[in-house]
Amino acid sequence: MMKLNHHLASSAAPSLFFTLCQSTLIAAVLAASSAGAIAGITPTLPTDAVFAPDSFWYAPIPKQVPLHANSAAFVSDFLRQKKAFYGNVNINTKAFASPVFVADANAPVTQVAEWDCQKKKFKDKHLAQQWAAVPIPLHAEPADGTDKEMAIYQPATDTLWEFWQARKVNGQWQACWGGRLPNASRGNGVFPGHYGTTATSLPFIGGQITAEELHRGEIRHVIGISLVEAEHFTVKSWPAHRSDGYNPTKVPNRIPEGLRFRLNPDVNVDQLKMHPVGKIIAKAAQKYGFVVWDKAGAISIRAQNPKSYTALGKSDPYPALFKGTRSNAILDGFPWDQLQFLPNDYGKP
Repeated sequence: MMKLNHHLASSAAPSLFFTLCQSTLIAAVLAASSAGAIAGITPTLPTDAVFAPDSFWYAPIPKQVPLHANSAAFVSDFLRQKKAFYGNVNINTKAFASPVFVADANAPVTQVAEWDCQKKKFKDKHLAQQWAAVPIPLHAEPADGTDKEMAIYQPATDTLWEFWQARKVNGQWQACWGGRLPNASRGNGVFPGHYGTTATSLPFIGGQITAEELHRGEIRHVIGISLVEAEHFTVKSWPAHRSDGYNPTKVPNRIPEGLRFRLNPDVNVDQLKMHPVGKIIAKAAQKYGFVVWDKAGAISIRAQNPKSYTALGKSDPYPALFKGTRSNAILDGFPWDQLQFLPNDYGKP
């Protein structure tokens, strides 16, 4: 769910060395994609190879780190929400999870028009400029469900586009909101201003889990997570640029959007009775943590939409990865009572 408000934060550029490393990594990933490196899956650019190497998305949390003064109360509120809304933490795949389509350097461009799904009765001229020439592959299609998200990434121009409520009308692409993030590999991985599809301006490609990561058994980035109830939008934490939290009666201990938290690194994940995919996520939650990037009808994280693969004629990779387990049961056994919330604006330059 996204809300049109709030302001701009700055992003730091990496050194030339990091930029060269990033370019080398992107080239290697694209070469692997051409070769079909993973059987049954057309590899996409992994989420740990898009933004600057020193982006918060890829920064491990030190084992010894000060915690938020209200960490214990935030854990209690997280557990309350989990119990009140379906009793689990879901992994969204087909709906409320964005497909990511990688466009090559020669992909033809098209203009994407803004349509007023929210009945604002005005259009954003700056958004029109961002969507003036988008290299949308012919096979691209948005997610199922009401949000119909879609992301386009073009390594050759180092640019990322996101769309919310995307659709095609008489052959013309339209979307209700989103944005463009240029110079992605030199930035910290947040859309400028109030642009982008999540309520915080944090891009899907940063915090979604991919099938490639689950195949290799390791996630190397912060994981985006949606809560049901978040602190009022006037209170947020970096790296969020904005928030759609709502707490008019000032209920105490609501978690602000943008706040980071992790699984206690002292937990022995290998000893937990969890699905193998759940253990991969738990280990990433210890090392990189979660960031609250939106609200949803249930506490949930996102896996890259299988349309990223099926639109190319490949099979949906998640049934084999999940081994018949429902997406809302993959994280059963996760010790949510062992969460640790980090201070407000943790990691801000």
